[in-house]
Formats: sequence, structure tokens, C-alpha cells
Amino acid sequence: MKILIAYDGSDCADAALDDLTHAGLPEKCEAMVMTVAEAWLPPPPPSAFEIVEMARSSSSPLDLHRKYASGHKAVQEAGAMASRAALRIASNFPKWKISHEASWGSPTWELFSKAEDFGADLIVVGSQGRSALGRLFLGSVSQWLLNEARCSVRVARGKLEERELPVRLLVGIDGSRHSKAALRHVAARNWPALSEARVVHVDQPLEVKTVAQLVTPIKDAVAEVNAAERKRLERMTKTAAKKLEMSGLQTTTKVLTGDPKRVLAHVAEEWRADCIFLGATGVSNRLGRFLLGSVAGAVAARANCSVEIVRSKRHKPKSNGNGHQKHTGN
Repeated sequence: MKILIAYDGSDCADAALDDLTHAGLPEKCEAMVMTVAEAWLPPPPPSAFEIVEMARSSSSPLDLHRKYASGHKAVQEAGAMASRAALRIASNFPKWKISHEASWGSPTWELFSKAEDFGADLIVVGSQGRSALGRLFLGSVSQWLLNEARCSVRVARGKLEERELPVRLLVGIDGSRHSKAALRHVAARNWPALSEARVVHVDQPLEVKTVAQLVTPIKDAVAEVNAAERKRLERMTKTAAKKLEMSGLQTTTKVLTGDPKRVLAHVAEEWRADCIFLGATGVSNRLGRFLLGSVAGAVAARANCSVEIVRSKRHKPKSNGNGHQKHTGN
């Protein structure tokens, strides 16, 4: 498993590092800590000798530009900050392979690009924060990554209790491919003994409005459809719960009615959940992500605990040997 950890030195970023100890992550992982400095102005020009030396070891003008910018004081400070965070993570996860990197520019684009290059399975970001390097973990960054990243994203809010204590996990399901992936992720992780899970589906039943309320056959038909759908959802949540029980989690189920954006956050707070797991939407176009993905974004913004949005990664197209590409994903 590959994890990209965004870090800016704020309290929220430190809480995100602590939160990793309660995320059920594997004993062995490859992690990269990345700090982004918003250094929009270039550093003073290097000497001619430095330019020549940089050019010799650069493969492209962009590579030379990045090496040139790396001399900026803010980027150097970011590198030191990322190094300290990597050491902190290593103390909690001694078997992890951990690296660190500093970059400059737009935090959203730099994190997105690094996740792509690194092949990250999970991006970890703090919920909100500021630092001397500038804005990094404001809502816009987290929300942008939730919508645009091609891997899972964890918006971490930390936990004060000891690492070995049980955790409570709320898993929101809707029957989609990504929702099923969220269940698999939760079931596959290493949770402390006596940890609990609650599988929740938020139903939005059909409503009879205006004149149709006066027509008894219509009201009865809608009530019958809603009752049948309710039973289907209850069966679906119980099936999902069995999968989590097989992994050792004490699991309960709930089928609730209302707006998922509000209900899931409310249930998590009421139940004192440590993390909410949700599947990302399966829509690939931007309009679809805006309309449907708003549920995940709204829950991540409202919840008082960590939220992990799970995406089942598609395989990249491979060549079939004659110069054409074939798709192996679902």
C-alpha cells in the first residue's frame, strides 16, 4: 500500500499524523510525506556556474526550473518540515518505508500530481490549518482532492486516546461499486481488538405530494414501493455487516431516512465514531462529481471525526502487442 501524506506543520496536520495510528493501516507500507510551499516568486538568480551544473543534471527545462526553485528559502523550510514529520511517522510505524519531499506552487495541483506519480492508494490530508508556508489544508484543498483525486482520500481529524484502544467505524453504503470497495477496505485493515463498526444506509423514500395525496391507490402504491425498498436495504446492510463481522469487527446496522449529507454526520457524532468510511461516486465526468460527489464532500466538511472516501482503482490500459491499447478495468 502506498500512502501520500500532506503536511504543513499546523496542529491539524499533526493531528492527521496521530490519526494514522487509528486507521487500521498495514504493518508494512510505503509512505511519502509532502510539504508544499506557496513560493510564487522565484529565488534570486543563481550564478552562471550553478546554472550550468543544474543543466547538466536536468533532463528537461521543467526539471531545471524545479531545481532552480528548490533553492528558495520557503522550499528549504518545507523540506525540513517534511523531514521532521517523516521521523515522527517512523516512530509510530518502524516497518514502514518512509520518504519525504518538498515542493512549491499550488498545494492542490502539487499533491494531485505527486499522488499520480507516486501511484498512491491513499492521500491523507488534515481537515484545516495554516502555517508560515501559507494556506495548505483549508477546506478548498481537501474538498478539491476529494473530488479530483483518482485514489482514496482520508480527511483526518485525529484522536486523543491511546493507539491500542478499540475504534468505532461508521460505514455508509449505497450499493455502488465504490461503496463495496469501502466495505472491502474496512474489512481488510488491522483494527484493535473489540473495535466496532456500524453499517448505515440513508434512505430517501418516494413522497406523495399535492393532488396525488388525495388519490388512495397512488398513496397505497407508493407506500408499497417504499416498504419493499426498505426491506431490500435492510437485507443489503445485514449482508454488508456479515462481511465486517468475519474480519473481527463487532457490527450493527441501521437504515435511516433523510438527507445523507446530514444524517451520516449526525449519526457519527451521536455514536462517537472515530472515522466515517464512504465510497466515492462512480461518475467520471465533472458535472456528475459536482452533483453526486457533494455527499462525500458535505459529510467530510460536517463530520467531527475523520472521513475516508474510498475509490476502487481502475487498471491502466495495457498494450495488446500490436500498438493498440486494451482496457482491463471494470
